[in-house]
Amino acid sequence: MNEKEIIRNLLRENIILTTGCTEPVAVALCVAKAKELLEETPARVELLLSKNIIKNAMGVGIPGTGMIGLPIAISLGIVCGKSEKGLEILSDVTEWVEEAKQWLETHSIDIKPAPTTEKLYIECKITSKNNTAIAVIAYNHLNFIHLQKNNEILYHFEQANETVESTKGVEVQISAKDVYLYADEAPLEEIIWVMDTVIVNAKASEVGMQGNYGLQLGKILYNDGESSLRKRVIAKTCAASDARMEGALAPVYSNSGSGNQGITCTIPVYEFGKELGCSLEKICRSLILSNLMNIYLKQYIGALSALCGIVNASIGVACGFVYLQGGDFNHITYVIKNMINTITGMLCDGAKPSCALKISTGLNAAFDCSTIAMRDMVVKETDGLSEENLDRTIRNLGKIGRFGMNDADDLTLEILTSKLHCVNC
Repeated sequence: MNEKEIIRNLLRENIILTTGCTEPVAVALCVAKAKELLEETPARVELLLSKNIIKNAMGVGIPGTGMIGLPIAISLGIVCGKSEKGLEILSDVTEWVEEAKQWLETHSIDIKPAPTTEKLYIECKITSKNNTAIAVIAYNHLNFIHLQKNNEILYHFEQANETVESTKGVEVQISAKDVYLYADEAPLEEIIWVMDTVIVNAKASEVGMQGNYGLQLGKILYNDGESSLRKRVIAKTCAASDARMEGALAPVYSNSGSGNQGITCTIPVYEFGKELGCSLEKICRSLILSNLMNIYLKQYIGALSALCGIVNASIGVACGFVYLQGGDFNHITYVIKNMINTITGMLCDGAKPSCALKISTGLNAAFDCSTIAMRDMVVKETDGLSEENLDRTIRNLGKIGRFGMNDADDLTLEILTSKLHCVNC
């Protein structure tokens, strides 16, 4: 498989329509699949979840319910979930919410941390009076690795464990230069589809602007009377996150398993290009560059991490900003290094409505770093994580995200879960 085929596959596999935060959605998907295997009404649901799944599902709104967290998502997976809908499994749940609430009142759900180092792991065991079904998702939000009914294993996939000492076990088949060249040279008819992501994600932004979701960051920034290109771009992006993380029934195109990364990689690049008066082709190529660079970076960081996904998404956006302003690959190199030396270390403390604040922070950095990159200014090789070679610099970011922040991940989950048992601490 050549570089272009690899890239086309990466785009197809990682840019996916979803409704709701992808972690509770993936849990609902796993529950629905297990229920389908059981083929009867379940009496009990048991879940083993990796800490990153638990962290990202605790405080986020579940679409159409007015509720947060895993229990209602699990219950919806039971009463109306259809696994063939994938990450859109919660796209049409309004009429089922009351039934889901009633199911919660009369059935048992047991949620425990999974005994695994895999950061994306969901194991659902459903039992009825006479039967048991098990479904397991791991490595990405749609990837079923084990299906079982009673003692019959219907499907099983074993993935070799990655080393925990280095990034040697991380197989990345392309380079940052390959990403740039594809965005710059691919036939327009091959990449024009990326405009679909803008249309859908922009509608989520409109929902955020019209409603009172989360901290209303997007709406407040947009209407505070001090208008600027930067503020308008950031406001429209944050509004989509406001709506999504509060549980609005607004689908978005996700990137690398994250709706917020998908929102971040699309809306600001499109809005900035539109404000600059760029051509449709220029905007399309910038959007491909932004999305694809995010996907490339995530291969080093991993599907879930203690490193906030807005770090890599904002780096993708910064690349898009540079391209829109006529920058070449040297400028792309500069802006990536500038960004890595700016926001690396931003902690993921769970999916929640205030994620919009982190998007604002990442986008402000993208504006600053792209501005100086276009003036041929770049951090020195002696600075922080930066090295002369761009891809080695990116690998350094990956090491921080995949391995270096694991203790922070554990401590963050400890803090978050302690709040569940502490009312007036």
